[in-house]
This record gives sequence, C-alpha cells and structure tokens, in this order.
Amino acid sequence: MSAQVKKGDQRHAVTLTVNGRERTGEAAPRMLLSDFLRHEMGCLGLHVGCEHGVCGACTILRDGRAERSCTQYAVQAEGADIRTVESFSGEDGLNDLQRAFRRHHALQCGFCTAGILASATEFLERNKAPSEAQVRDMLSGHICRCTDYSGMVRAILEVAQARGGEGGE
Repeated sequence: MSAQVKKGDQRHAVTLTVNGRERTGEAAPRMLLSDFLRHEMGCLGLHVGCEHGVCGACTILRDGRAERSCTQYAVQAEGADIRTVESFSGEDGLNDLQRAFRRHHALQCGFCTAGILASATEFLERNKAPSEAQVRDMLSGHICRCTDYSGMVRAILEVAQARGGEGGE
C-alpha cells in the first residue's frame, strides 16, 4: 500500500471497487476508510467501535485480505477492491457462514458481527480445515462484549467441515 500525501482540507476523488461495483466518492486527506465506506459509499453494515484497530468491528476484505478500515485513510485505498458484509450473502439470502452463525447463536447485539464475518470469510478461504485453537486465535483479534465466542467457534468449524475440511486439534 503506498501512502498518498494530500495537503489541506480539500476533498479528493477516491475510486474503489466496493462490493463488486466501481464507485467514486470524495474524501478529505485524513478521512478514515471506515468513515468513507459508511458515509460516502453507504456501507452501513460496517461498524466503527474503537477507532484504533483493536476491536475488529470495522474489518473489511481489501483485495481479499481482512483488514481494519479504521486504521487507514480513504485516499490510501485508491483502486482497491473492497468487500463489506453487504456483499457476503447471495440473492437467495444468507450464505453458509451467516446461516451457521444464526444456527449457533453466534451473535447477540450484532455490532461486532460484520467484522467477524469478514475475518472468518478470509480465514476459511486460507484454512480449509482449521482446528478449534486456530479458530479461537483468529477470533482473538475481535472484541465481542455480548457472547463468549463458543457459538462463533462452532459455526466456523461447522462451515469448514461442510465445505470439505475435516478440522484438526
């Protein structure tokens, strides 16, 4: 990622592919990507919690990798392919991971869920047969104040197994 230095308060055009569609919006040089996605692109499923990259609520997929959107400026994302939770489900409803989260009561208030789903999506693409310890390690990058994570762990392991992974210890 190359940082672009922008001076002053003037706004700059930023073009991204957001959830499969090329979009352009305007951002001040120090506007966070999380704010840009919410306010300029209308991605309201993305939540901002701590604004320091700690809680994980703002996690998105940028060029296929899970990243915190509150730790980077919008102008730094010029040309990136961004996926937010709005792109995860298909036309026929929830995807398999979202259905598993519902089935295992892996969410309560839902504030952190979008970021966790983004991380879990990338995690399952990289790790076809994760162990419980690996899933818990991935989840350790997210703060959920409502649940003990056990439903999330069960949901992610179930999806990995259903997708053809066996899972390990």
